[in-house]
Amino acid sequence: MKTLPDCFGCAVRLTDERLAHILQHPEMIGFEPAIADTLAVPEEVHLSRSDAEVRLFYRYYDHTPVGAKWLCVVVKYPANDAFIVTAYLTDKPKLGVLLWPKP
Repeated sequence: MKTLPDCFGCAVRLTDERLAHILQHPEMIGFEPAIADTLAVPEEVHLSRSDAEVRLFYRYYDHTPVGAKWLCVVVKYPANDAFIVTAYLTDKPKLGVLLWPKP
């Protein structure tokens, strides 16, 4: 298990099980450093529209195995904890309340 800092000053857990889940997708192989970068220095962070404990961290990458994409790192923040649920590449950020950069 790794602990990664986010842009809000929280320690976020990345368990071996969650990392294995993320790396099951071939396009995510080699993106482990980008996951840490996206948490620490995101371009955008949105509050999930379906779960108030979830934040979506986004950072744009020009070069991925599937072209230019946004990396989304999904983090759940239950009371006194924070952990990565998943991470994936996407064409654009999802809608939701913008938390970062602070409006």
